[in-house]
Amino acid sequence: MADIVDIAVGAGSFNTLVAAVQAAGLVDTLKSPGPFTVFAPNDEAFAKLPPGTITTLLQNIPQLTRILTYHVVPGKLKQEDLAKVDSVISVEGSPIRIDCSDGFEVKNATVLVADIEADNGVIHVIDTVILMG
Repeated sequence: MADIVDIAVGAGSFNTLVAAVQAAGLVDTLKSPGPFTVFAPNDEAFAKLPPGTITTLLQNIPQLTRILTYHVVPGKLKQEDLAKVDSVISVEGSPIRIDCSDGFEVKNATVLVADIEADNGVIHVIDTVILMG
């Protein structure tokens, strides 16, 4: 198996996320033992952001880091674990609403693929970049 970063790089559908993680200096963190639960927006999710948003974030590393760490939760939480709670607290410190009543949603995003196992946690692929607030 591979770690969270290696899986994201190898998938080929997380190029924007990987570039953002590299720009924010979070690669070593997401390669560490963890474990982590990552709600990973795919490239299509980033493409939904208003034009220029990604460029702006890449120029504002503290804001980029806050957004990225909002997509990470300490621990290895599979869909069956998340179905038992209404919310989880992100590494960034803010709560993320979880809704498994009709499908699997994380805040305003739908989980496209759940429970991708990694050596240091689990990845859930989401269709929207989730923002705090």
